[in-house]
Amino acid sequence: MNYPTVIANQLNIGVRQVEKTIELLSQGATVPFIARYRKEATGSLNEVQIAAIRDMWLKLQELDKRREAVIESIQEQGKMTPELMAQLQEAASMTELEDLYLPYRPKRRTRATMAIEKGLEPLADDLAKQYQCHVEDLAAKYIDPDKGVATAEEALAGARDIIAERVSEDASSRNKVRNQFRRTAQITSKLVKSKEEEAGKFQSWFDWTEHAMKAPSHRILAMLRGADEGVLRVHIQPESDTQILDALDRQWVRGSHESSEQIQLAVHDGYKRLLAPSIENEMLNQIKEKADREAIKVFAENLRQLLLASPLGQKRTLAIDPGFRTGCKVVCLDAQGQLIHNETIYPFTSVREERNAVSKIENLVEAFHIEAIAIGNGTAGRETEEVVKRCHFKQKLIAVMVSENGASVYSASDVARREFPDYDVTVRGAVSIGRRLMDPLSELVKIDPKSIGVGQYQHDVDQTLLQESLNDTVVSCVNSVGVELNTASRELLSYVSGIGPALADKIVTYRNKNGAFKNRHELLQVERLGNKAFEQCAGFLRVRESDNPLDRSAVHPERYPLVEKMAKSVGCNVDELMKSRELRSKIDLDQFATADCGLPTLQDIMKELDKPGLDPRAKFEVFEFDKNVSRIEDLKEGMILPGIVTNITAFGAFVDLGVHQDGLVHISQMANRRVNDPNEVVHLHQHVMVKVIEVDLKRHRISLSMKQ
Repeated sequence: MNYPTVIANQLNIGVRQVEKTIELLSQGATVPFIARYRKEATGSLNEVQIAAIRDMWLKLQELDKRREAVIESIQEQGKMTPELMAQLQEAASMTELEDLYLPYRPKRRTRATMAIEKGLEPLADDLAKQYQCHVEDLAAKYIDPDKGVATAEEALAGARDIIAERVSEDASSRNKVRNQFRRTAQITSKLVKSKEEEAGKFQSWFDWTEHAMKAPSHRILAMLRGADEGVLRVHIQPESDTQILDALDRQWVRGSHESSEQIQLAVHDGYKRLLAPSIENEMLNQIKEKADREAIKVFAENLRQLLLASPLGQKRTLAIDPGFRTGCKVVCLDAQGQLIHNETIYPFTSVREERNAVSKIENLVEAFHIEAIAIGNGTAGRETEEVVKRCHFKQKLIAVMVSENGASVYSASDVARREFPDYDVTVRGAVSIGRRLMDPLSELVKIDPKSIGVGQYQHDVDQTLLQESLNDTVVSCVNSVGVELNTASRELLSYVSGIGPALADKIVTYRNKNGAFKNRHELLQVERLGNKAFEQCAGFLRVRESDNPLDRSAVHPERYPLVEKMAKSVGCNVDELMKSRELRSKIDLDQFATADCGLPTLQDIMKELDKPGLDPRAKFEVFEFDKNVSRIEDLKEGMILPGIVTNITAFGAFVDLGVHQDGLVHISQMANRRVNDPNEVVHLHQHVMVKVIEVDLKRHRISLSMKQ
């Protein structure tokens, strides 16, 4: 199979572009590296396109591996024919390949195999010829009580079982049924009798029917979850079997005599007993896979937006992990996020303790020159925010509510124990809250993405596919921002192109032993970090204190000689070139263009010389909830309130109003026009104004609208 041609046709990308991308991937290049530093080779393909090529390439390799196994199996059985071999070689999908293999696949004992054991296969072959005859006379020859065939009808029934299985395993028949299912099949969900009490959350699906192939992912996953929990029965069935049976009759039944009547009985039995259930399972798997991919796509996009949320930057921060009965854990962090003080305050136990808490916060802010306060948004979050607002500070600072999602997972993790072996989980959780404010990306990479709380049906989807997608997303985000080599954690370094956990550990060990890296090239002194790993990672790592100013940029070290040549052409050094827009404007890029370093790369270099290592994340903006609303009971229909988007799903977006229960803006309430994708309208952590349209106190549900 010509992989590049197949992939190019499927993705509508040039064959040459696909060939070069596969070549680079085969050499161990990563997606971020290829997208950023090999634009001339790929024709400036982006990360999404490169990842799609990689995934299709791997899928086609799996198909060919399976093809080899199928061919070997059939050959071992001595049943291979030139015609079958040609069909197997031309099979373009796993479904097509498995359909061809089905008649030869080793199987458990079936009604057909038992009939064959009774010697009834010749009778099935005779009936299949559909000659005019008295079938009972034909079948009488096969009566053999010793083999379990006592009557002619038993012989005919066994022969029909053999023919029914042939029908169900015939690739053409399967395709007819499959196509009809795809066109007309309905997915139905029914309540399992006696399960109504425990199925309350699935009430919408107690009696539901819709077109299977058009059903949105969140509805599919909801119904299948109900089926997994044993409270719903979910089926996929065509609107009518008539068209399918007519099509199968046209394929298998010839004439209208006794033998053809037997064939028709076998065909209908094969469809209802074997073929329809098989295609139903296949379709359930297909729509589940489609729903998984759509849900994972939503999760990955939410994760990307969360990781690329605006960082406050290096500010001395006081972080509070709120709590009513157990108190609020308070930590003070320096500008690099290092823990310098911790203690517990109890503002909610008495008036006296509240005054003490206010005084303590004021003293800590002054003592440690605090510039920002981060408050966890979980239990007691809004109440703690009110306590902070009652404080009087001598200097101006900001107080921000920060998402706690995943903080408890981090605080109990091996990563947290390694960072803070002498502190308990409450201190670690508060530190994580503070660091999230300073740099969300650096802190969130320490947590399993599935624990961050921005997914849709994340436990129901294919976990391998989910992990791969989320890992791709984290890698993309980390490399798009860039990483400071001398301050990055093991976890952050492990996501840099070409590094991984083992090399990240080696880098940190080297750094701890030898002190800060002086420049990028010192990386080559790290144990087991060779030229290939250096090529992949160097451009994404920054060394802020390096003597070479290019080490602070995304210019790859392989292009340093080129930049030096550019500087020399206008009579200056690299440092002067980076500081002077006038000098850069004198450079004629066409003079420096080559086959492997064309205008796309040269333009990237010029952007980096203009703003070295520019952070692509948006500028940080302070947000405040409505001070008159702190509980769901405070909400009234018609209120217009500020909120923060906390999660985006296929059916809408959830918004935090500061009442400990997110409200839902359904997709139909997102804009004054038809919206197919909520991500077209909002992004994670966006500050929005919403209108309260319904409050259900009993079910703790808030319905919101963004329509003007």
